[in-house]
Amino acid sequence: MKMSYFVVGTNDRPTAVNFYNALFAGCGINHLHSSDRMTFWAGADCMFAVAEPYDGNPATIGNGSMVGFQMDSAEQVDALHAKAIILGGIDEGEPKIRSDRYSAYVRDLDGNKLCFFE
Repeated sequence: MKMSYFVVGTNDRPTAVNFYNALFAGCGINHLHSSDRMTFWAGADCMFAVAEPYDGNPATIGNGSMVGFQMDSAEQVDALHAKAIILGGIDEGEPKIRSDRYSAYVRDLDGNKLCFFE
């Protein structure tokens, strides 16, 4: 078994879509399509989406939740971390070795926590 997709909530989908389109540019994760409340991207082995909550209530961040993206190199970890900050994301942990893995952490514009790791 392997993980196949991740979904994070948003309260401003157009802004979230712009953030992730810019963040994923050149990384092999491509914008697929949008439905009435979700926008999807896909890479070789996974899918990712931002969604307006189905129940109509505001999206909130999951305390303790995080989405991890495995990168091909430490340089790619550095680049995505820096790009996320430039795009308005919030630093949650600068790139460095943690638990024997090179990783970096950010929060997106809705406060969802992302990890980039090698």
